[in-house]
Amino acid sequence: MLASAIISGIGLGSMYGLIALGFHITYVVSNTVNFAQGSAMMLGAVLGYTFGIKYGWPMPLAIVASLAICALFGLVVERFLVRPFVSKGSSAWLMATVAAGIVLDNAVLFTFGKEPRGFPSVLASAPVQIFGAGVYPLQLVIPLVGVGIALALHLVLRHTRRGKTLLAVVQNADAARLMGIDVHRTVAISFALSTALAGLAGILIAPLFSVSSEMGTLFGIKAFAVAILGGMGSAWGVVIAGLLYGLIEALVTSYLGSVYTQIVVFSIVIAALALMPNGLFGRAAINKV
Repeated sequence: MLASAIISGIGLGSMYGLIALGFHITYVVSNTVNFAQGSAMMLGAVLGYTFGIKYGWPMPLAIVASLAICALFGLVVERFLVRPFVSKGSSAWLMATVAAGIVLDNAVLFTFGKEPRGFPSVLASAPVQIFGAGVYPLQLVIPLVGVGIALALHLVLRHTRRGKTLLAVVQNADAARLMGIDVHRTVAISFALSTALAGLAGILIAPLFSVSSEMGTLFGIKAFAVAILGGMGSAWGVVIAGLLYGLIEALVTSYLGSVYTQIVVFSIVIAALALMPNGLFGRAAINKV
């Protein structure tokens, strides 16, 4: 039971970390977050099912098309629901992104249907034995994908021109603008990247759960809790917090039952933030005078 819970927890935690990375990216670049991240995760799973299972597209093509549409959703959210309010110094983007998620959820409900659908995958068809526990190969692949994407993101930011442009905006948007960097475009790219990551998380996790218009809500809330817990400004902190969250959730579910999962896990999150208000790896803001 312990081995199975640990492997399952690492897989779930990787998914929370991927979605939370989206919160981190938009926060450090624009000091805003997209509260429709959970809906973007759902959109990725629904599109992956529609293209790959319903229409029979080759799965790589279905995944690429799904992520492209998720990225487009992020661009739309940034351009029409975040940028206009930020430019006026308003915080109404908070409610606007929440509303975007609700609209998307209901649009998918009307078009995709209410009934959950199974997402068959060869990686989730037959369990393998590891340390006496039966786990699906997909549960082993998910953490590798999560860590690989986090590492790739780190390398892109440090060693590519586009990544350095993004870092320049993160460090000082006004100075970056004076140097000729298109800040609006960079912020838009960060939103597209964040929703694409959420969509990928949805595609990866779908075979282990079920695909429905409601699947992203709780995942989005948990991912935001992970982002806060890890420290919104720390990419690796968010990833590590996701793994810890997933492990705790799986262990509580295994030993206490699913009835107590959310009560215990969110109580631990509240206690951790009470002790460390800036998150496990966050830093307190420096006030300059």
